[in-house]
Amino acid sequence: MVPSPHHVVAVASGKGGVGKSTVTTNLAAALQQQGLSVGLLDADIYGPSQQHMLGVSDSVTPDQQDGEFLLPVEAHGLKTMSMGYLSAANTPMVWRGPMASSAMAQLLEKTLWGDLDVLLVDMPPGTGDIQLTLAQRATLAGAVIVTTPQDIALLDARKGIEMFQKVEVPVLGLIENMAAHVCTQCGHVEPLFGEAGGQQLAARYEVPLLGQIPLDKAIREYSDAGQPVVLAEPDGAIAEIYRNAATQMMAALGQQQPAAAPVISMGD
Repeated sequence: MVPSPHHVVAVASGKGGVGKSTVTTNLAAALQQQGLSVGLLDADIYGPSQQHMLGVSDSVTPDQQDGEFLLPVEAHGLKTMSMGYLSAANTPMVWRGPMASSAMAQLLEKTLWGDLDVLLVDMPPGTGDIQLTLAQRATLAGAVIVTTPQDIALLDARKGIEMFQKVEVPVLGLIENMAAHVCTQCGHVEPLFGEAGGQQLAARYEVPLLGQIPLDKAIREYSDAGQPVVLAEPDGAIAEIYRNAATQMMAALGQQQPAAAPVISMGD
């Protein structure tokens, strides 16, 4: 029997632009720092970004085994897979929904992940075909929702939470990204996108607020350079926030009971 990940966790958002992929990369790195064996699946078929964020060259393609299976690409100690490894950097995936869903399912099921402790799935934004396919094809241990404090982001984050609740996938917690900007000159904290929105949403749905990530230039700079800030500045305050979030996520996972993949009824 081919080994499979112990826990598959979706990292999702209701809308794009909230920094979900950056959060996923750093959350994976934080878990790996804690001694866990971690995989990262980039399930955004149309706009894969993990290859760039992990500093993997465009020339890298995954090795194959038996002409059927893919071997994950290792980056920063993580086992990774992405459509970005299988297509040219400037080639758009002009596919209808079922084709993209099929591609995502193959990346999930045809990759020899090995005996991972956790597989994080960087989901595309929204609540469409790929999200439903993952819920049906993988036994998700839970989901982490990423949002910003902005009202419009919180509205869409609610849709994400309710989608996972509908398909009976536990929401392990919420991560509020771009929570506030800290001035590098004077230390003044400015909540540019609103204040306490993540706390209020977490309280409304009775899920943990795993962490509040500041709007910090270093996060963007390191991501652009292909290195998670958690690894670039392991002793920094941001790395500590991510490690605390990872610890809380694993604690929430320990409280979940394994469940079979749900049957989704659109009539409910």
